[in-house]
Amino acid sequence: MDDVVSPATNEIARPKRDAAPAGAPEGGVDVAKLRKEILAELTYSVGRSPETASPRDWFVATAYAVRDRIVDRWVVDHASKDKRPEKRVYYLSLEFLIGRLLFDALNNLNLTEAAREALAGLGVDLDVIRTAEPDAALGNGGLGRLAACFMDSMASIGVPAFGYGIRYDHGLFRQGMRDGWQQEYPEDWLSFGNPWEFAHPEIDYPIGFGGYVEQVYEQGAVRHVWRPGEVVEAVAFDIPVVGWRGRHVNTLRLWSARAADPLKLDAFNRGDYIGALADRVRVESISKVLYPSDETPNGQELRLRQEFFFASASLQDLIRRHLEEHGDLRSLPDHVAIQLNDTHPAIAVPELMRILLDLHGFEWADAWKITVATFSYTNHTLLPEALESWPVPLIDRLLPRHMQIIYLINALELEAAKKKRAADDAMLASISLIDENSGRRVRMGQLAFVGSHKINGVSALHTELMKQTVFRDLHALHPTRIVNKTNGITFRRWLSQANPGLTSILIDAIGPGLLDDPNELMKLLPMAGDSALQEKISESKRANKVALAKIISDRLDVHVDPDALFDVQIKRIHEYKRQLLNILETVAIYNAMRAQPMRAWMPRVKIFAGKAAASYHQAKLTIKLANDVARVVNQDPTVRGLLKVAFLPNYNVSLAEAIIPAADLSEQISTAGMEASGTGNMKLALNGALTIGTLDGANVEIKERVGDDNIFIFGLTAQEVEARKRRGHDARAAVENSAVLREVLDAIRNGVFSPGDPARYRGFIDGLLDHDTFLVTADFDAYFAAQRKVYKLWRDRDAWMRSSIANTAQVGWFSSDRTIGEYAEDIWNVRPSLG
Repeated sequence: MDDVVSPATNEIARPKRDAAPAGAPEGGVDVAKLRKEILAELTYSVGRSPETASPRDWFVATAYAVRDRIVDRWVVDHASKDKRPEKRVYYLSLEFLIGRLLFDALNNLNLTEAAREALAGLGVDLDVIRTAEPDAALGNGGLGRLAACFMDSMASIGVPAFGYGIRYDHGLFRQGMRDGWQQEYPEDWLSFGNPWEFAHPEIDYPIGFGGYVEQVYEQGAVRHVWRPGEVVEAVAFDIPVVGWRGRHVNTLRLWSARAADPLKLDAFNRGDYIGALADRVRVESISKVLYPSDETPNGQELRLRQEFFFASASLQDLIRRHLEEHGDLRSLPDHVAIQLNDTHPAIAVPELMRILLDLHGFEWADAWKITVATFSYTNHTLLPEALESWPVPLIDRLLPRHMQIIYLINALELEAAKKKRAADDAMLASISLIDENSGRRVRMGQLAFVGSHKINGVSALHTELMKQTVFRDLHALHPTRIVNKTNGITFRRWLSQANPGLTSILIDAIGPGLLDDPNELMKLLPMAGDSALQEKISESKRANKVALAKIISDRLDVHVDPDALFDVQIKRIHEYKRQLLNILETVAIYNAMRAQPMRAWMPRVKIFAGKAAASYHQAKLTIKLANDVARVVNQDPTVRGLLKVAFLPNYNVSLAEAIIPAADLSEQISTAGMEASGTGNMKLALNGALTIGTLDGANVEIKERVGDDNIFIFGLTAQEVEARKRRGHDARAAVENSAVLREVLDAIRNGVFSPGDPARYRGFIDGLLDHDTFLVTADFDAYFAAQRKVYKLWRDRDAWMRSSIANTAQVGWFSSDRTIGEYAEDIWNVRPSLG
């Protein structure tokens, strides 16, 4: 069996584990036996004694001991023929932002307190060794975190699944700051190995690039044979994904690129040591970094190589498994559901066609029917510039057979459209896989759409807008394909794991059933006005804020008041997410505080975190502005510490787990119609933060569930944004009509926050006034007014706490268990197994 591997054979003399099933209640865990298992791992796997072990040694030993318990179930799930599922899901994603896994595994196995007690008996603090685990650098933002949540939920509700992605050596980048400017450094999370993974050198697939296509005549028929000019090896590394209570374990399979030859020995012997390694370096760059910059032709090529590399390896792997189990590829849609998470894996559509046509001899019509029935596609953006497209010459050179297939798919789709509807040239141009407007490019969104039987948006608003905008004409041709699947989160991780204090209070109030069924949180709603409950939750929140204040102090040397309102915006830095709007409001408050020092100002801490893409210069300038504003505000004695600003660098899952439980206010202020869903909004609301936001993405559904009185909505709607753009938005006129905004922009433009470089932001502000694409100036006054409502409610502590508890009580619906259940029923046709 090659799909899983048992623990390494050199880990000898381990004590036999309890016969109790994984996930047994805490009372059923033999703490002394678990302690012995950890000690055995420390000795035989890590090679340390308790006296010489470092925190990382203890972390690795504990991880191995926990992993062994997961593997017991994992091997059973995959090895037993009578337990093989009728149908599996294969989730293809370029990102899996899984974060640290120790507490995730302990929590799902119900072992957290047992492990804490076992380690305490050895003089080790579980919370200390937890920090020795690096965050897995496998993703960046919401796309990757969603994929991680979905893997957890598929295991939790019993959907048999493989996640497929790339094992990045260095992830996106580690974000540092130098004088307020973002600096990118390589993540070194794999420098000392990953105790959660199993290497599979025997699972190795050839991935071709370049070369030419040859026509071969066999038995009177033409067959196409791709002769790649280069072959890269894709090697599998597996991470077991354990679900809630350990009932099911799925697999996250990550591909690492490997050169066929480690070095050119003849070149090495000639003394050309660098040249001897050049081919290996070039080949293995495929799995080095997430999202290499595509500003250069080489960068574009590397991105496309990455996407094809993992898509092809994944298809080869799942087809091998299907043939071993079922023998006939005609039944592929009956046993396989492939989900494309965004357009990054869309090249899998022509790759599956190539495999069926060229390697297995299918006729086109049969191969296309199998392909469409097998694939489904999740769209994550309505921004045209964010929908991937690749230059035709690049695909033609790198993947010549796939370009042929894409051309034929396109020709047949256009021909079918002409027959189905009276399609004019504009409609045909809209649905075409080839964009002719700015150089011939292959549109991966259209390719994913026509190659899938279902296409889903990730919030109700996003799905409706998708039908009206980017896929309007394709939707008209295929009116049953687009469905909605509102995103969800692994509520146990973001509640019980990230916020154990609040979780304990909730369990005392409404019972432990909430951890199995998040809808149980609704029982909390009648208690929202209970003063004793409010006091307990308020104390728990303050403890979280004290912990976050220490992180801010340690990392930034900025001291903040835990009794202040913690106003949080944590997400990828992008113009449409409008961190700039938040910064402008911060400056407005700063100006008012200096002008009116005798007013009873509410203490407030503005907290930002997020990375900007290395080549996204406008976003990086926004980070610099946030840091410049922070430096001036935090050092101004006239503000008396009532306003503080903190930009926490290197945002990741672990930092989110510290920020989210401490947040009072959740900033979800994207330009309406541009945020597909958001999941940070759900995590923050679950932890009792009130949302200030536009009617965008899942904010719409959060508002419907928590009620108008428990959320702060402002600004233009998606329809109003579209109307404003059609008639043209005059940013200069908007500024002239807002004295507050005019003062803010003047201060920034004139160098108040950049005294060492007074001209730093002149172009930035002038660009905003000339081309306010994301309507910051249009929404500023409404946002400023909404923030005043926040102030008013914050001063009424009873009312604030009622709203906070109401948020926690009513957002259980945003569980990824619910989302995955809907995917399973409506898209994948897979029956979950909760047992």
